[in-house]
Amino acid sequence: MKVLVLAGPESSGKSWLGGEIQAHFGGELVGEYVRHFIDEQARDTCYADIPSIARGQLAWEDAARQRQPELLILDTHLLSNLLWSKALFNDCPAWIEPALLARRYDLHLLLSPQGVPWVGDGQRCQPDIAQRQAFFEHSRQWLQQHQQPTQIIEGDWLQRSAQVLAAVQQLLGGKPAACPTEC
Repeated sequence: MKVLVLAGPESSGKSWLGGEIQAHFGGELVGEYVRHFIDEQARDTCYADIPSIARGQLAWEDAARQRQPELLILDTHLLSNLLWSKALFNDCPAWIEPALLARRYDLHLLLSPQGVPWVGDGQRCQPDIAQRQAFFEHSRQWLQQHQQPTQIIEGDWLQRSAQVLAAVQQLLGGKPAACPTEC
């Protein structure tokens, strides 16, 4: 099983690219638990919610890992929980980083906020490019510090798609897509 993580700031294409990867290569796509949490709670999150959100994300990831798909695509993982907790509340539960480091990830595709527009969706809160760029830099620094396999994805939507599909094909040992690009 290869485990691929889409990482980076909001509105940089993680969910869309996750769907593109799954459409081309198959595998299992795990969504972003916090979106489910916010929809279910019908309110903004607070610091007390961070453990529940992080445990929910882990539960979704662990359930998918147990099914052992050839390719596991994570729309996000605990790095997002860690960084958002620090950005919004200037604190983070101490167990989150060790839990993140205890898992193996084969590749992080870190999406730059540059080159694509921010799109509000009722849950996103960083329309300012400087905020999204700071989140990207914090992500990059954490991934480098912890020697996580990372490839930066940049450009417009078409360029991102091409870079991501090439990276996943390489991750899978050069295996071709599950269906032609017209799928």
